[in-house]
Amino acid sequence: MTATIPEPRVLAGRFIRLEPFTPEHLPGLYRALARPEVFAGGYGGGPAGLWPDEPAFRERFPAALPTTGNTYVAVVRSGPDAGAVVGSSSLADFDERREHAHIGWTGWHPAVWGGPVNPEAKLLLLSEAFDHGFGRVKLQADERNARSRAAILKLGARFEGTTRRDVRRADGSWRDSAVFSILVDEWPGVRAGLEERLAAFVAADSVIRLGA
Repeated sequence: MTATIPEPRVLAGRFIRLEPFTPEHLPGLYRALARPEVFAGGYGGGPAGLWPDEPAFRERFPAALPTTGNTYVAVVRSGPDAGAVVGSSSLADFDERREHAHIGWTGWHPAVWGGPVNPEAKLLLLSEAFDHGFGRVKLQADERNARSRAAILKLGARFEGTTRRDVRRADGSWRDSAVFSILVDEWPGVRAGLEERLAAFVAADSVIRLGA
């Protein structure tokens, strides 16, 4: 199957829907992501990249998104916080000839860490990539970010190695990137694992609550 770049569209899950990013999402994204704990693990280039205020966020956030890809905003589908924005992720760096894509630029409100948001977002984005003929999807994290690395492994991705001196952090230091991937041949097993995790949240009547 020849890989084709997917057109931006709403991707609907059980707990969230992923909406193509528009400027109208900026207020909700600021509320979800402008938090020190989000940046502590390397999001936005690390702690020094935390926006000082909302005007700075409105300027810097769109400029930091991938230029060749689709950015999606996660919106809660039901419960007391239905309609709330909880973060964003991108499916990007498309290479149609080599059938490669990359899921990244991901940040979530701390209140949803460990819940259904990340696995459901990954299920939706991976499905979009593999349904459009891509054969390898890359995921990566700052080598220092043990939480993100563990979350990627839990998806079923395979660790490929470390790209040294890969990306400059916001404080000027250089980050080493831990690189993972999922291949199309591995996708049925990965998909089954993600669906099993989400079924457990459904069985537990999990509801996304953001709190303060």
